[in-house]
Amino acid sequence: MTATKATGVIARPGDTIGILGGGQLGRMLAIAAADLGLDVHIFTPEEDSPASRVAKRTWVAPFDDRDALREFAASIAVATIEFENVPVDAVDLIEDEGVPVRPNGETLSRAQDRLAEKTFFREIGIEPAPFARIDHPSEIQDALIALGGSGVLKSRFAGYDGKGQIRLKGNIQPYPAWAEVGSKMAILEAWIEHAGEISVIAARTATGDFVPYDPPENDHSGGILRRSVFPSSASPAMIEEAKRLAKKLADELDYVGVLALELFMTKDGKLLANEFAPRVHNSGHWTQDACFTGQFEQHIRAVCGWPLGDPTRHSDGEMLNLLGEEANSWEDQLKANAKLHLYGKRRAANGRKMGHITKLKPRA
Repeated sequence: MTATKATGVIARPGDTIGILGGGQLGRMLAIAAADLGLDVHIFTPEEDSPASRVAKRTWVAPFDDRDALREFAASIAVATIEFENVPVDAVDLIEDEGVPVRPNGETLSRAQDRLAEKTFFREIGIEPAPFARIDHPSEIQDALIALGGSGVLKSRFAGYDGKGQIRLKGNIQPYPAWAEVGSKMAILEAWIEHAGEISVIAARTATGDFVPYDPPENDHSGGILRRSVFPSSASPAMIEEAKRLAKKLADELDYVGVLALELFMTKDGKLLANEFAPRVHNSGHWTQDACFTGQFEQHIRAVCGWPLGDPTRHSDGEMLNLLGEEANSWEDQLKANAKLHLYGKRRAANGRKMGHITKLKPRA
């Protein structure tokens, strides 16, 4: 039986939590929920999704199927998301049915629009990389000059893992660049010659309790995360500042659950916000092996109204993504004394995240 609101607990062991989305993050969230005695229902447009194969029940329907969403809502105590591009209308409908969704539609609307996201950063005192709004290709060249002559053109909506963006420098051909990002509204960000990138993975409860993890340092290739190293090379002062910025973001959003804030470390010792993700995050996958409480369990705790767990890191190491056919080396990874996590995806494709490994060593 679900607890009363007075306790702050929304779902108890034996209750059902709903997850919107059926990918690998949903899969790992479902496994964490099962470990805590919760049942899981998945809502996804995808047949045979990774998350569906570890859940009690799955609704396979488009996110605009209002009848299916209402039926889904009636079966759960609380809902969460596994990717930020779940339509806001779907989230709002579930909440209209009396079921809390954490994070909520207002947060998603900010995360889904890069312009809204970066404008919000500035409004709350978190400085992003310099940027310009681009509504037409004729605006690109002047904006590029104003931003120092080098930048990244990104679609405002639906971009991830390097998709929907292109790096520009000097005199450019605006119409091919515009086509590269989908010929739709975009932003142009100044290119930052940074010393590195860190991310803060942190959890916040509905009552404002905030628990951050030690920030890892991240390496990307082609816009896709390849490796996260923990601990990072950031100074203690920079780490504390990064955690402060993440807390400010979570508090201003009145956020519930785990989020990630990606930050550039500039060569002059400053931090600039790249983007935030209102969900568990690839750069936090290592926490399930290297911390007392990993990000997936932490998210389930926060969403259900439970106390947060201890985020202390007991090991150093690195997390490496397995992309495409790299996952076929799973036997070698087992022999390498690494923690292997495969996502159960049926088809390997170039650049597709098929799993990850976490290599641990004693904490220094």
